[in-house]
Amino acid sequence: MKSPLGVILAGGQATRMGGSDENLVDKGLMQLGGRVILDHVLARFEPQVAQVVLNANGDAARFDAFNLPVIADAPGDLAGPLAGILAGLDYAAEHGFDHIVTAAADTPFLPLDLVPQLQLRSETTGAPVVLSATPCPERKQQRQPTFGLWSVDLRDDLRAALSDGLRKIVAFTQPRGNAYAEFALTGDVNPFFNVNTPEDLAQAHEILKG
Repeated sequence: MKSPLGVILAGGQATRMGGSDENLVDKGLMQLGGRVILDHVLARFEPQVAQVVLNANGDAARFDAFNLPVIADAPGDLAGPLAGILAGLDYAAEHGFDHIVTAAADTPFLPLDLVPQLQLRSETTGAPVVLSATPCPERKQQRQPTFGLWSVDLRDDLRAALSDGLRKIVAFTQPRGNAYAEFALTGDVNPFFNVNTPEDLAQAHEILKG
């Protein structure tokens, strides 16, 4: 399998961090350990893919320091992560990629082997989408659907599903035979830990110290 396009999903409004329609708060641009969270994400994600693009809405200039292409959801879409995934699939198709791997912009501890493990699971199952999961005591797995490997061949199907009002990732992928790649916890740290609240940001600082 060729090296995929990496798509960092940064398009949402951080309402739990104080964001609103009038006041977008980018969780990825918050300070963590002397760098912004997105720097931590890129340090772990960028070496695993052929190229990285950011999916973000609003003024793209706020990401100028990263020197990365910024792709927005289709006009009027703003349909959550699925719209960002579609934007990534369209960009990939235009630039000769067969697959994309998606990651969230607020997850500073994402797995260093995210992409190879997703690719391995794709090759062994033939599934068009492979999503991430972690062990969970209460049930077999805890799904991490914003971290996944997606075939570019899905983009027209996804576009139609969005037009029909579908918004949940698993609601789209499950009927199409998705597979899961499971990632172990690193000590007590979930590699998909994401910064949603001020309390999460404080916890991320403690993890870095740890």
